[in-house]
Amino acid sequence: MNSGELTGQVRTHIVDVPDPTCALHTHVAAPFLSLRRAALADGLDVAPQSSFRDFARQLEIWNGKFSGARPMYDVSGQPIDVGRLDPAQRVEAILLWSALPGASRHHWGTDVDLIDRRATPPGYRVQLIPAEYAPGGPYAALAGWLELNAPRFGFFRPFRGELSAVQPEPWHFSFAPLADDARRALTAEVLRQAIAAAPLLGKEEVLARLDDLHARYVASIDWP
Repeated sequence: MNSGELTGQVRTHIVDVPDPTCALHTHVAAPFLSLRRAALADGLDVAPQSSFRDFARQLEIWNGKFSGARPMYDVSGQPIDVGRLDPAQRVEAILLWSALPGASRHHWGTDVDLIDRRATPPGYRVQLIPAEYAPGGPYAALAGWLELNAPRFGFFRPFRGELSAVQPEPWHFSFAPLADDARRALTAEVLRQAIAAAPLLGKEEVLARLDDLHARYVASIDWP
């Protein structure tokens, strides 16, 4: 991938999948659909709640959280009063659950946030929180199935709460054969260039600490 593809500023590496509706890297669509067929055979309707996400969308999410227009949560999933946080604290709070624009693995088209459509109650608003994938949650069976079967199709969970500073995300799966090359190619300097040109709230704080943030939230992931 080139720098524009790595940072979500272009989508030349992306293909639109009609069923289930999602956008994936051109070399990830087939493995994902194979995983989906296997899940369907076992009674689960696996679909991405989120797939490719471009830089502009990630910037919107970041700025919304930094400004307090979008909710933020602590490590236990409780709401945070953004108004009581200084810029450095806001940056850390956002990165618990959301990536920096330019640093999201969703930019690569290799990563998906998965739900089971058959297990989703009518009118239910998916939140993508750990409780939904824990015993008693609507996606507990999905979490168990993916833990056993996703590796057969090349997918793994990059955020398990072990090496990465990102909180555990049982819904987030990554296609290893492509994603690790992208992770290595997305250097701190590539990310710096993308952020420097963007209207990012807290930019001064982010750029001053970018090498550390890159090491903790981009370079460090959890392998199976």
